[in-house]
Amino acid sequence: MKQIISFTVAGIIGGLVVIAGLKFTESPYIIESNAAQVIKASNIINTGVNTDFVHASAVATDAVVHINAQESRTLAMQRQEESRRNRRGSAFDNFFGGGDFFGNNFHRPKSGSGSGVIISSDGYIVTNNHVVGFADVINVTLNDGRVMKATKIGTDPSTDLAVIKIEGVSESFPKLEYADSDQVQVGEWVLAVGSPFGYLKSTVTAGIISAIGRDLDIIEGEKTIEEFIQTDAVVNPGNSGGALVNDQGNLVGINSAIATPTGVYAGYSFAIPSNLAKVIIKDIIENGDIERVNLGIEGYDVKDIKEDFNLSENNGFYVEDVYIGSAAQFGGLLPGDIIKRVNGQRINELEDIKRVMKFNKVGDTVKLNVVRNGTKKTIKLKLRKSM
Repeated sequence: MKQIISFTVAGIIGGLVVIAGLKFTESPYIIESNAAQVIKASNIINTGVNTDFVHASAVATDAVVHINAQESRTLAMQRQEESRRNRRGSAFDNFFGGGDFFGNNFHRPKSGSGSGVIISSDGYIVTNNHVVGFADVINVTLNDGRVMKATKIGTDPSTDLAVIKIEGVSESFPKLEYADSDQVQVGEWVLAVGSPFGYLKSTVTAGIISAIGRDLDIIEGEKTIEEFIQTDAVVNPGNSGGALVNDQGNLVGINSAIATPTGVYAGYSFAIPSNLAKVIIKDIIENGDIERVNLGIEGYDVKDIKEDFNLSENNGFYVEDVYIGSAAQFGGLLPGDIIKRVNGQRINELEDIKRVMKFNKVGDTVKLNVVRNGTKKTIKLKLRKSM
């Protein structure tokens, strides 16, 4: 009986040893198999994507500056006086004394900081309008630590772009070359370069193009131009006006905004495409501040009202109302006119008018081909501020 028990115990122990041995020999096989898969995947990634951003970072950081913008007391007082005139001596002015319930002065000089990109060797810098638009005292800090004064050349609130220029220094500055932003693709690597929070100067983050052509309705004003490039490169307050570059260090866009529930980066950042920025920068350098206006009309797309209004035209924009003091009124456009072409471009709907006129500004002349009571007419409007 003892012998039978001994054989049984020995058998059990032997079985356990065999199972343990199988487990032991199984484990290295699984690890090796996983390692082989990791190596294979790694090789595929490395042969398909250039993840070495050292050159691009070096090029971009040398051409991206930190901007400190201040509003002088004189300018603040002028703004206060203009605000009072616009309110026409509201009783609230006397009650609050130009401030709020707590005695804070809304008209104290403004200040802020952001980033900028040198786009010419003689010191022209592009940034956001919201970074410098309010300021008349501007200093820039180069990547080498030098602080220099800059002058505001002009702004375009409709695109949130501004141009400043380093003054009083005769030297050649490092600059960024433009990339063709129309060629960027979703999934392409990009770097965001700037000074987040104002003190982390020359910071570089990497991400990919997440989407293109975003219209977010985040720029204030009646006539805005939004064609944002969306990325997941980390951008925070202070990065505004900084560079979005490709893996060659060429300028893809100007970082401008983030989508966030907290006020800091939450995974989505937005940049103004370089091709759009290039057009605006040239216009600002040549003409200074840009003020864009609409024609001053309201109406409907003909295709939506053709039957209800018993119209003979199949396409175009039907003018229902003309604003008093607008370019349309002064140019002779009338309610009931159907706009068929603007500057020679065919108009099927309101969006076509916006597309054709998106770069027009105060002082430009616009040629309209309209149908009025069945008769074709040509009208020339000089764009002006609305009264």
